[in-house]
Amino acid sequence: MLLNDKLSVLASSERRQLLHALTNGPASDTPTVSPTTVATEDGDREHVIALHHIHLPRLEDHDLVTWDQKTDTVTKGPQFDEIEPLLTDLTEKYSTQSISELPD
Repeated sequence: MLLNDKLSVLASSERRQLLHALTNGPASDTPTVSPTTVATEDGDREHVIALHHIHLPRLEDHDLVTWDQKTDTVTKGPQFDEIEPLLTDLTEKYSTQSISELPD
């Protein structure tokens, strides 16, 4: 994955928040998160809609996540390891802000 593609994917706070949730998920072989739970922490239905129609499909297109729509769960995709170092670096650099508050 090219740097421009990585930065484009991480440009959205919703995508960063979801990817970050996968890096901080339960200590299991396959961390899983519910996108609805991640998106509704702010209680905003519009975020859920955008997540399901824009952000999750984009993350899947890049093979960064695998989204099971029947169970509404997301797991790391086959290319997740390519973006995780950049996501971690951004998170550490802006650790005084929550991951969703990083500049867009």
